[in-house]
Formats: sequence, structure tokens, C-alpha cells
Amino acid sequence: MVPEPPGDEGTDNQHILPQVEYETVEALHHRFLAIIKAHVDVAALGSPRYATRDLVKRVSDVVWCTLSSSYYKDRAHLQSIYSYMTGAKLDSSGTTLAVVAACQALGYYDVHLALSEDHTWVVFGPHGKDTVEVTWHGKGNEDKRGIPVTHDVYSKSWLYVNGHPVVCDRHMEVATIVSNMNPGINATTDSEEVMLLQQALLWMLYDAGHLAKYPMAIDNLGDLEEMMPSKGRCPATRMYEEAITSAVRYYHNQHVYPYTYLGGYCYRNKMYKLALKYWARAASVIKNYNYSRDDEEIYKEFLDIANELIPHIMRVVSSGISARSILKDPECFGYLLEFYDGICEWEEGSATPVLHIGWAKALFNTIAKFDARVRSHVKIFCVAPDATEDEEVQETSGLEKAAAEARTSQDQNGNMATDCINLSEEEMEPSELLHRWPPVRLASAKMRGLRDLLLADKLNSQAISLQLTAQSQVTMSKKRGTSGGEIESTHAGGRSKRSRRE
Repeated sequence: MVPEPPGDEGTDNQHILPQVEYETVEALHHRFLAIIKAHVDVAALGSPRYATRDLVKRVSDVVWCTLSSSYYKDRAHLQSIYSYMTGAKLDSSGTTLAVVAACQALGYYDVHLALSEDHTWVVFGPHGKDTVEVTWHGKGNEDKRGIPVTHDVYSKSWLYVNGHPVVCDRHMEVATIVSNMNPGINATTDSEEVMLLQQALLWMLYDAGHLAKYPMAIDNLGDLEEMMPSKGRCPATRMYEEAITSAVRYYHNQHVYPYTYLGGYCYRNKMYKLALKYWARAASVIKNYNYSRDDEEIYKEFLDIANELIPHIMRVVSSGISARSILKDPECFGYLLEFYDGICEWEEGSATPVLHIGWAKALFNTIAKFDARVRSHVKIFCVAPDATEDEEVQETSGLEKAAAEARTSQDQNGNMATDCINLSEEEMEPSELLHRWPPVRLASAKMRGLRDLLLADKLNSQAISLQLTAQSQVTMSKKRGTSGGEIESTHAGGRSKRSRRE
């Protein structure tokens, strides 16, 4: 569990919010119904009992064609039906939400919202198993409407979270509307009143149990609690941890952002070892996918971690007492290896390369901060890409054995080494840290090839850079379902830009 920063007791925020006239909302609602019912003839489509692909496609055509012909679709505040009714403008996720609302207005309550970490689509049918695209993704505005989200599309695709999206019920769709609220007044200023309203509504939904299967909304609530703690409520750390639990329990641990949220929190609160740990876990999730141009947002997230945040940590801990814990801790070096191993696996089998010379420079400069003695204390296990299930089990047993050896190792006087797992970083002495032999499993071809170079007494910058940036020779064994335009700047599921406050 991540420790809570001291002195964070919460505040009792009192703000007067402007009143919303019911007549105004009712008028907009009737106008929305009029547009949809005037353009969608359900009888002409056979008046089906449940929604069909043709019906949902027709609704999406109506929403699409009634949008303004020219506007910048990446700007803020285009995620709501209010924006659609007052300005005929919607962003990608707002378009999907409008389609779901329109289908509900027509009496088709089997139509629901499906969310990945950066895209939205629709599920429908008597059992909610049918899928259809209703919006675009990226800056190219490629028309995907009417296309089903099949196994060939979502397999190994981060954009479709490998077939494990958040499929909303009606309450979770309300949670999406709340989570999508954007408090930004301009690029540097947020409306505190909107943030407090969003926070209060999310807590209402949380208390009613409607966020349990919605990791992104839980993370957004944690983000709000970090900035404006509420009296008597769980701290932000608990919310971030709960989002990870939700992703693991309900979505087979296929979501990346819960780990980067918690890693970012640890980074901001100077818990650097834990930040490295959760970034490594984020990379262990992304390795399940193949990289493509659709992954621009998550690519920028990892690039920022590798080239900005980790180097900053290394600069901060290179002097003073902190250096005793981070740079003398073999576990921290192990987390770095796991982080880059996940990135390299993400690249393997992909049509587009991930790593370039900038990644290589950052990796070398970071590992160079760890002296050879610390690096030599990491037990590296290389796992062959074609390892069988039995070999995986045997390898896992080897890792467990190595961990047991690390806990029972003796110092030079024959005393048992301290198990430092429950000690804070500041409490660890260098002599204690170097009695730990953390096991690290490397599965990517590039990192397995770098094993000896990374453990050498003298690091070879040129050899490491050549190995890391070399074109992957791994065969295209991972199926790729989609390609397309670049990612728009807003995250599906309400992940606002403020959540990347590092």
C-alpha cells in the first residue's frame, strides 16, 4: 500500500454554484428528441425489438450529419450533448454518447457505451454482445461508422484494450458524463466550482456502487481528492489503488492508466522507488499489445516517463541522503529493466518501431547512475519467446527461489540479511540494500540481448544504443487488427489533462 503524505486532513469547501433552470434543460431535451425522431424512421428499419447495426448506424449518421461542418474537434468542452444542442459540435467520445442517448430516446435501451482508455464505441443486442463503431478516432477523422469491433480489430490493440473494455450500464453512462466534465477555463486555469461539483457527483456515484467497474472514473476521483481532499473520505492513494484492483478484477489487467496514475502520484510526492515500481507495472501491461499509430497518447505517456520523469528522479537522488536508497538499491535497477523490457515487448511484432535514439540515451544515462556492484545484485532470468507453459512454470519457480535466497542471504559476519520490504527508503542503509538479490524476468529480444552489457563493470554506450534501436527481427506473430490516424488530445472515459500533473 502506498503511504499517505503527512498533513493531508482534508478541507471543507463551501462554494455557491449557479442555479440551472429546469425549463432550459427541458427545452434542450425536447429539441434533441425532435432532431432524432425527425431523421430516424424506425418503421422503415422494420421496428426491431432490439437495436440492429443498421439502426445504430442510421442514428450515428444523423448525429454526424447534424454536426457543424468545420470546427476544431480537439478543443475542450465538446464532450456533452449540451455542446451538440447549442453549437452543433462534439468530440469523438461526445459523438458516441449522443448516439447512445439518441437510441435510448427511440426506446432502444439495449444500446450501451463501451470505453477503452482512448476510444469509445457501442454495444447492443439482447445480450449486449454485438458491437459497432459510431465515431472517429484521431485527427484524420476516418469514417469507422458501422464497422463491428471484431476479434481481428481488438486483438493485441491497446485502442480496444484487447477486447476488455468498460461496458457501461445506464448508471455508468451517467458516471461517464460526470467523469467527462472539463473544468478548464483556459490552458492554465480550472474552475474550482466545476471541480467541486464533479467531485461531489463522483462520490455520489461511488457510494452507490456505480464506479466499481470503472477504473478511469475512480482515478479521476482520486485525482480530485489529491488536489482537494474531502473530510471523512478515502485519501487519493486508496482511490488509485482501488482503480488498479478494478482493472485487475474485471478487465484481466489490460488497462495501463491505473498504474501510470499511481506512479505519477508517487512521483509528485517524492516516493521515487514506488513510482519506478508502478511505471514498471504499467509497462508490463503495455507489452500485451502491438504498437501502432493509434497508440500515440499512451506512447507520449511512456516517452514522458522515460525521457523526463525518470531522468529527473536520477538527478534529484544523485546527491544527498536520497542517493543511499535509490541508487544503491538493486530493486530500483530491476524496476528500470522491467520498464524497458515492457516497452521493447510492445515494439516486437509491430509494424511501427517504438524506440529511437532518444530512448537509448535516456536508458544509458539512467543505468549509468547505478554502479556495477548494485547492477550485479540483480538476478536476471531471460525467458525465450517460444517458451512452453511448463517452462514458464519452471521459470516462475526459479524467480520464487531467487527471492527466497535474497531474503535468507547472510552478511559478511554470518548474520541474516534484513528483509527491507516493509522499511521506508530513508531507513535503508546501503549495506542492507546490497544484501538483496531481486529477480528480474526479461522476455523481450532486445533486453535479453542487453543482459551482459547492462551487468558489465563498464557500460558501453554505443553497443547499448545500437542494440536498443536496432530494427526488431522478431517475426510478426502478434496479430494487428487496425491502423489509422493519430490520437486526439482528449482521453475517452474522462481522463482530463490535469491527471498528468507530474
